[in-house]
Amino acid sequence: MSGPERSGLLRVLVSPRLRLGVLAIVLVAGVVAAILIGGPSKDGIESAVRSAGVAGPIVYAALYIGLTVLLVPGTVLTAAGGVLFGAVLGTGLTVVSATIGAGISFQIGRRLGRERVEQIAGKRLGKLDAWISRNGFLAVLYVRLIPLFPFNVLNYAAGVTSVPTRSYLLGTAIGIIPGTFAYSALGGSIDHPTSPEVPGGGGPGRAAGDRRPARTARRAPARLRPDGGGARRVLTA
Repeated sequence: MSGPERSGLLRVLVSPRLRLGVLAIVLVAGVVAAILIGGPSKDGIESAVRSAGVAGPIVYAALYIGLTVLLVPGTVLTAAGGVLFGAVLGTGLTVVSATIGAGISFQIGRRLGRERVEQIAGKRLGKLDAWISRNGFLAVLYVRLIPLFPFNVLNYAAGVTSVPTRSYLLGTAIGIIPGTFAYSALGGSIDHPTSPEVPGGGGPGRAAGDRRPARTARRAPARLRPDGGGARRVLTA
C-alpha cells in the first residue's frame, strides 16, 4: 500500500464520523444483547462473590464495573450486593463501582463521539452545549435522581455532550444513592423479612401487627368457655 493510500485509510479510521458510527453500533448491539441474553442471575453472582472469600468485595466491584460498561442492567447485581454485604456496605460498594463503570463508559463515549457531535451541532446547539457545560453537575444530578433514561446508555450518551468529567462523576455518585440503597435494602432483607429495612417488615408498625395475631390467639380459647366470660372480654377489648 502506497503512502497516499495509507494516509487516506488512516484518515477514514480516525474520522469523527466513523467513531460516532462505531459508538452508535456499540450502543445498539449492547442494548439488544442485554435484552435478549440478559445478565447473570442473582444466585450466580452470590456464588461467585462468596467463593472469592475475603476478596469478595473486589470481585463484586469488578463484576459491577464490567457489566456497567457492557450495558447490562445492574438491578439484580445491586440486590445481590445487599444480600452479600448488607444495605449500608452494599450501597457503598455499588455506588463506587457503578460510578467507576459510568466514568469508563463516559470516556468511551467522549473519545468516540464528542468531536463529531461538536461538528454537527455547530452554532445551532452551541448555547445548549454551553449551558450543559456550565451546569453539568445539576443536569446529571437531576437525571440520576429522576431516572427517565437507562443508566448504562446514559453513560455513553453523556460522553458526547460538554458535561465536564468531574461534574458527571460527582452528579452520578450522589444521584444514584437513594435508588441504590432501596435495592440494596430490599436485597439485604430477603432472608430477614422482619428487618426494619423492609416496608412493614419491622419497626413499630410491624411490631403492632405482630401483637394483634398474638392477642387473637390468646383470646380464641376464651370463646369456648361455658360461662361466656371469654366472649364478654372479646366484646369489651
